[in-house]
Amino acid sequence: MRVTRREALLMIIFGLLGCQPPTKREVTPSPVGEIPLPTPGQRGEVSLEEALTRRRSIREFREEGLTPAEISQLLWAAQGVTDPRGFRTAPSAGALYPLELYVATGEGVYHYSPQSHRLATLSPEDRRLRLWEAGLKQDALREAPVIIVIAAVYARTEAKYGPRAERYVHLEAGHAAQNILLQATTLDLGAVPIGAFYDQKVQEVLALPSDHEPLYLIPVGHPR
Repeated sequence: MRVTRREALLMIIFGLLGCQPPTKREVTPSPVGEIPLPTPGQRGEVSLEEALTRRRSIREFREEGLTPAEISQLLWAAQGVTDPRGFRTAPSAGALYPLELYVATGEGVYHYSPQSHRLATLSPEDRRLRLWEAGLKQDALREAPVIIVIAAVYARTEAKYGPRAERYVHLEAGHAAQNILLQATTLDLGAVPIGAFYDQKVQEVLALPSDHEPLYLIPVGHPR
């Protein structure tokens, strides 16, 4: 079992908070339906320079939900396919693409398929409150209408890059997260990347496969 520097640091944080990490449970998703997403736009009214200038970490949100078009655009920005050869919006070492995106809303939990640009429904339950608990009860997770979860399958990159794979996967997660944050800014939405949470608890809440290890929780919504 891999114990990364990040996990070691979180164990220290949990210890200071008097918390015990939950035990791991083997679970796998079971899609119950697919939802086609609106075609993402490729021309916007906000320049890259303006998005970089305006981007801030937003932790307070209104109750207003996101539209399917907004969710579509955010997911495409993170991992959308932009080339017939399968290349995506975020760079990936060896074009191996170890990242998986999950979405939690009031209507359920979904898994994003970049190739088809669709959402597979994993559960019709609202699990955001449980993600808030798994995320050390950070208010942004409780207020946001949408939580995007970036998970990684390390084995995809390890097959080629061995011990350096972990570094490459983490770099790639940062690329994808920044794409989400900048895209949110162009849509007049707010978002914040969160890395402090119980890894195994997030896996259990979303019923992720055991090799899909969560790296980021990104709550997104309309700034309050």
